[in-house]
Amino acid sequence: MPSLSRSGILRTTLLAAATAALAACAGGGGVKGGAAPAGALALYAQLDQASKGYETALVQAREGNAQASQKTLDASLDQLKNAAARCGDTAGCDPQRFFSVFDRLLRLKDGSFFDGDEADSLGDAAPEGATVGNEGSPVTQALPQAQRSVTLLRGQKLSELIAMNGPVKAALEMWLTQWRPNLMDAWVNYQYLRYQMWPQYQQADLPEALLFGILAKESGGKVHAVSRSGAAGPLQFMYATGMRFGLTSDSGFDMRFDPAAAARANAEYLDEQLRAFNNNLELTLAAYNGGEGRMRRMAGDDPSVSLYDPKIYSQVSQETREYVPAVLAAAWLFLHPDSYNLRFPKVDGVPGRVVLKRAASISELTVCLGSAGGMPEGWFRTLRNLNPRLDPQVVQPAGAQLAVPRLLEPAYAARCVDGPWPILANDLHTAVLPVVPAMVSAPPAPSSRAAARARSYVVRRGDTLAGIVRKMGCSDVREVAELNDLRHHHLKVGQALKLPSCR
Repeated sequence: MPSLSRSGILRTTLLAAATAALAACAGGGGVKGGAAPAGALALYAQLDQASKGYETALVQAREGNAQASQKTLDASLDQLKNAAARCGDTAGCDPQRFFSVFDRLLRLKDGSFFDGDEADSLGDAAPEGATVGNEGSPVTQALPQAQRSVTLLRGQKLSELIAMNGPVKAALEMWLTQWRPNLMDAWVNYQYLRYQMWPQYQQADLPEALLFGILAKESGGKVHAVSRSGAAGPLQFMYATGMRFGLTSDSGFDMRFDPAAAARANAEYLDEQLRAFNNNLELTLAAYNGGEGRMRRMAGDDPSVSLYDPKIYSQVSQETREYVPAVLAAAWLFLHPDSYNLRFPKVDGVPGRVVLKRAASISELTVCLGSAGGMPEGWFRTLRNLNPRLDPQVVQPAGAQLAVPRLLEPAYAARCVDGPWPILANDLHTAVLPVVPAMVSAPPAPSSRAAARARSYVVRRGDTLAGIVRKMGCSDVREVAELNDLRHHHLKVGQALKLPSCR
């Protein structure tokens, strides 16, 4: 159907225009209380018409009438842009109205072309070039048949479950500013782990965007991450919770560090908590971060209560208050990167494998691979993530198999088997460090020796600390004062002093 491929273009065009519209009217002020001035009301009417025109364009595109859809959309966009451009100069024009429309259009975008059985009927037969549901994500572009799993959570669209409230908006800003490098790293790491983690979520019918949101916030996709509290792995399971969901020890290897096993356990945990909290996603995420027992006590007999209800929100920790919106915001950006001027890098995460032709460690492979495949930061993190059971410094024998991105298979053969790079890598890895002689222990401080081998002296009338030290020998005033915790060398008649003995 030609209209399907055109629909993606229409959406992208609309979102770019909507973003420009928002920027244009961001400086406009609103009138608090009372009816809006006539000029603002006229702009609101144009905004409503533009929104309805967008909906009509969606219907026309879905029905296969691409030409009519394009015409309707063009007219709607012109109306939207004109109204937005005039908002800043019109008294009483509230820019929040335009933000609300923008938010609504994003939600309409998710799955708006395919609903119900129509979405399922596409299956693997989705036409080439078609994008369904989460078309903003390059991941889903590569897997269109996963549309329902990407966009739905227990029959509800994920985008409709993410309330665009103050905390989520603040988290969006953090991901797009201070946390942006972390978000990008998480994206790249996830692309190489996706073939292990996403099937676990897919089998549980959970949205991939949610998996990414949790991964980004918990570990940034670092498989061997360990928190100060002892949570471990890409999805940061505590030891006891991990044990409850099968993340035990396998021949000494902590299964919390296994990406596939961690994703499976995480999906099972979320499924359990969603049942307990009446499919309340916010409470479920809060339970994952702050403990399900505590959240159940807070929710009481009303598991549908909002996390932001004052009686709940005031009791959760600051960490949980930040955690939940951060996960939801990262999931939202996974669904709508283009709409926030965000460009995730294109990553070829197809899995591959190499059989070592010569003994090498992961560290040595990182050196000889360099920036192959366009990875400016090198492959150390990726190779560690894909081979979590291996110590990166331990040399693996020839014939050992290592998981690598498929794009590295030819790079390994070209760079790490023969030639100068493996020799250089081995030379660096086997560098001999100077042998530092064992440090000779310094004699213990006088006070420590005195404490270990102390004798007593009873203070008499007329004694001074200096006189006692001279009389007893083998010590000094400061040593005796410290040993007896004397302040200002003050003595009392009859006081028993501990004194160091001579060797």
